[in-house]
Amino acid sequence: MLTVSHVSKRFKDIAAVQDVSFEIRKGEIFGLLGPNGAGKTTTLNMICSLIKPDSGRIELDGMEVTDKNPGLRKKLGVVPQDVALYEEFSAVDNLKFWGGLYGLKGTPLKSRIAEVLSLVGLEERSRDRMKTYSGGMKRRLNLACGMIHNPGLLLLDEPTVGIDPQGRHAMLDMIRRAAKSGTTILYTTHYLDEAESLCDRLCIMDHGRVLATGNQDEIKRIVGENRIFKVTGVFEARNAEEMPGRIPELTLLSLRPNEVLYSLPVRQQTGKLIETLIASGFQIENLSIKEPSLDSVFLKLTGKELRD
Repeated sequence: MLTVSHVSKRFKDIAAVQDVSFEIRKGEIFGLLGPNGAGKTTTLNMICSLIKPDSGRIELDGMEVTDKNPGLRKKLGVVPQDVALYEEFSAVDNLKFWGGLYGLKGTPLKSRIAEVLSLVGLEERSRDRMKTYSGGMKRRLNLACGMIHNPGLLLLDEPTVGIDPQGRHAMLDMIRRAAKSGTTILYTTHYLDEAESLCDRLCIMDHGRVLATGNQDEIKRIVGENRIFKVTGVFEARNAEEMPGRIPELTLLSLRPNEVLYSLPVRQQTGKLIETLIASGFQIENLSIKEPSLDSVFLKLTGKELRD
């Protein structure tokens, strides 16, 4: 449905997106996973034709996405990070306004408003001004406005940021229901648990580059049956670098002052690693272990945790 091919974008000296490629299939929830600054929002803005790529090509249903082909925008629904609605309007009035921009009117618009209000659970508050809504309710209305014209592809840019856990759970459930109704979804997030519970396939990004793409099983094979060990404390850098030569199958992932990351197959004994670290002069202050997961994939690919 959507193909992004070798797309790049710079802002002066900053390479925001570098040679990014991925494909989204009809009917799936496709996730862009990465920390703030990874290039996710810039990628979405290029898909919307809000900004033009410096190089590469984006196609929706076989047609190139450009600002000279605005008809394709009707196939897209966009839910930005910031709530983009009118505070003085009710939910119904906001939906009428955004639906009208897409050419909806009369009975079809009225029917669609009822559908999306039911989807996001705002039927009982539909006539209240948006300024009286909680943050979570505003996010839900933001989602409804992005879906009012029944788009083929819905772009969601971190839609759960800033809402409480209960509201976050409700939002994810609404997105699943939207997908079941036939909407294809591109979902950006920096929350690993959201990506794991929601997305059919993932594209992991950092510093504007694609690190890995595939379903979760395919991505987790990057780590294999390995645990990730994060060791903090006092030690000599030389000793940390020499550890892989002392323990079979141990891999050094990253080394920083007072912190080192290693990868070790689960079949290897953790106790042997700890004993060897201490014998090599490590004064261990903390040792954390990550089982094979998306989190450990990100650690292996970048040498840092996602929240960094």
